[in-house]
Amino acid sequence: MSTRRSRRPWKGLPGAGCASLGAVPNRWTRVPDGQPPPPTGWGAAALPVADLFMRAMLSRPATGSLRATWVTPATLLLCAATAVGAALVLVACAVGLARGGGWPAATGTAVCAAIAAGSAAVAAVGLAQRRRS
Repeated sequence: MSTRRSRRPWKGLPGAGCASLGAVPNRWTRVPDGQPPPPTGWGAAALPVADLFMRAMLSRPATGSLRATWVTPATLLLCAATAVGAALVLVACAVGLARGGGWPAATGTAVCAAIAAGSAAVAAVGLAQRRRS
């Protein structure tokens, strides 16, 4: 008999395994049932950029496009915050580039521009879905 303590003390507890937990939506992941409304106007214009951004971030929805998938409230807020943050860093990188910052400032400007545009596009699609639902 070993006197060594178990590395998994929760193993014997009821309900401690992941298999016992069902999917529980909360206010950050809850979306309406069914398909989202078809995008129009600026939502439709942002959709190709949003889909490309989701693929680039390795976060492609199961349906393949945000046209057929709801943007969760968590994703909407995260993308809006990311767009604002990337825009602020973009301004700093652009100022550095204008002052002769060289390739680091140019790289930062390009990366921040792509992140700001992509995350803003996902947020725009999410807002368009909310407005039409």
